[in-house]
Amino acid sequence: MANTTHVGLEQVRQQLRRPRDQLKGRQVTEQARADVRALIGEPPANGHRRDLLIEHLHALNDHHHGLFERHIVALAAEMRLPVVEVFEVASFYHHFEILKDSEPAPSITVRVCDSLSCSLAGSDTLLRQLQNDLLDVKVVPVPCLGRCEQAPAVQVGQQAVAHANAENVAQGVAQNQTSPNPLRDTLRFDGYRQAGGYQLALKVAAGLKDHESVIQCLESSGLRGLGGAGFPAGRKWRIVRSQPGPRLMAVNIDEGEPGTFKDRTCLESDPHRFLEGVLIAASVVGCEAVYIYLRDEYHEARVLLTEELAALQANPPCTLPRIELRRGAGAYICGEESAMIESIEGKRGEPRMRPPYIAEVGLFGRPTLEHNFETLFWVRELIEQGAQSFASQGRHGRQGLRRFSVSGRVKQPGVKLAPAGITLRELVDEYCGGMADGHALYAYLPGGASGGILPERLADVPLDFDTLQPHGCFIGSAAVVVLSESDSAREAALNVMRFFAHESCGQCTPCRVGTDKAAQLMTAKAWDVDTLQDLAQVMADASICGLGQAAPNPIRCVLQYFPHEVGAA
Repeated sequence: MANTTHVGLEQVRQQLRRPRDQLKGRQVTEQARADVRALIGEPPANGHRRDLLIEHLHALNDHHHGLFERHIVALAAEMRLPVVEVFEVASFYHHFEILKDSEPAPSITVRVCDSLSCSLAGSDTLLRQLQNDLLDVKVVPVPCLGRCEQAPAVQVGQQAVAHANAENVAQGVAQNQTSPNPLRDTLRFDGYRQAGGYQLALKVAAGLKDHESVIQCLESSGLRGLGGAGFPAGRKWRIVRSQPGPRLMAVNIDEGEPGTFKDRTCLESDPHRFLEGVLIAASVVGCEAVYIYLRDEYHEARVLLTEELAALQANPPCTLPRIELRRGAGAYICGEESAMIESIEGKRGEPRMRPPYIAEVGLFGRPTLEHNFETLFWVRELIEQGAQSFASQGRHGRQGLRRFSVSGRVKQPGVKLAPAGITLRELVDEYCGGMADGHALYAYLPGGASGGILPERLADVPLDFDTLQPHGCFIGSAAVVVLSESDSAREAALNVMRFFAHESCGQCTPCRVGTDKAAQLMTAKAWDVDTLQDLAQVMADASICGLGQAAPNPIRCVLQYFPHEVGAA
């Protein structure tokens, strides 16, 4: 009896040791594999690069108007990844639509921005109208499209529609314009070279311009990171340059902060001024490769940058680092530097715990110089004109120039190059043609959704780094949204809190639960002030990254400056 049992157990062990004829779980069909290979190519000898997962998901999503389950399974097999890992990445990003194989893919998707500037311009009404009129088209509300000066903004497929209305959106749908429009009035490669472009990059790369002098120029000018954090640019270059090689560079053009559109505007007009800044930074810091992360909503800019990068690489003015353009997928959190790095590596865009900081352990585990687009856009001009020329600009005791993204209730919204330290009142009157007709200044957001809300009586505070903190706000990326007496500060705060709740990566409980709960409480006729204050404290103290830490700012500003709007619980 014992011997029989032993034989039976041995047979089971042999069965377990025997290789499976196929992997467990859902199997790859030959047609799905062929579909995937048609878009991403045959596997190289050493396999597909893991960091290109999101790029491959984009290829499938663009071609098939969605991610069918069969293609996700096939992509996982082609990349030798667990299916669940590919699903986890795809489901994290808003622009990937996972479809069951039995579902039809939408022929075209219309995205209507519901963030603050577009909401002020009537996007809520437009959304309802389009959903009623375009019965055979998928029409969805989405967070900020980065076109706040064109409010209300809509995307038809990949085509941006400025100052959208039912007529021009319907026209775009009828033409099935799933591809972006070409950009015009852009300084292209040949024109930029003829105007003296890339001469400075050549001198720096050849050692004719001392690298130390370049860093000293940045330090003397006072140039700081212009994506929101404001870290001194020269100091950052010095820190990363001191790290052991190989060193890498990551460029953030994922400006997803509601109210911000300056990077897109500058990129569309003069891409090579930015690229020259990239080459100078890479030469000085010693970066072997550069990864440019561009938000997915900027389809026109992506086409432009792809073309101009190709022109630069075909006729390089100096030895170029490897430059790769990466495409975001609709996640605001990827504007946070470590989340962006995770996304570049083909992962979910979840912020990393720090330390270590990315200057030491960043992209692919290497020391990484991370910069916002506009910071690099300034580099050539600063070095050519000298630090003092830039530092001598400014008002009210501040130094330098800033590009302000201005939207809302002004006559002339847009990107305004103005002295650092200019006040909101001066900015509106001198650069925006004043308030829109029939509107009087009531309040303003000085730094986008996360920068807080200030009343009209504080419209003479200088707009710059470190000047707004005493009032519970910050300048951030200089996204200024102007409200009038026809608007409500509490409704503006609710709009941005819903944005934060939608865009939280969900990694940490204070942010994931806090933003959602706060948005619910803020819909009440009378706010539960004590609970909201408790939530604000927990989010600010315990969230992993700046999204959760800054999300309470609008709540606190409304309670401090607009108490008449919230009532009492």
